[in-house]
Amino acid sequence: MLSLWRAAMSASEANGDDYDGVEFWGMAEHAGLLTKQGEYIKTWRRRWFILKQGKLFWFKESNVTRASCPRGIIPLGDRLTALNRQFALELSTRDETMYFIADTDKEEEDWINSIGRSIVQNSRSLTDDEILDYDSRK
Repeated sequence: MLSLWRAAMSASEANGDDYDGVEFWGMAEHAGLLTKQGEYIKTWRRRWFILKQGKLFWFKESNVTRASCPRGIIPLGDRLTALNRQFALELSTRDETMYFIADTDKEEEDWINSIGRSIVQNSRSLTDDEILDYDSRK
């Protein structure tokens, strides 16, 4: 019963002040489908994710408008890991660790690059010269 209450609270928290003025319905830094492991019931579900201004929003459907309500919001932490499972990602924040699976190696790499870039850009004020280009791998 307690986990159902927590799940209900998490869903309601997504409706609150977590947006911090982020217009998630506008141009995203990165967007696409990922399979996400549930927070309380450990099932895997495909969700539409939007990365914008240091936050990862997820929705049931890809048709996101100003009126859409995110199913959840993840403020990006400082740890992102590619796992030893094909196309799998682990994202850790101060409070929790979440697991995702991309559809392809290319999608996994694109998400890693985008999330890594967002973590760096939103961790402190940077000049353009200080921003690490995650796409320029040797």
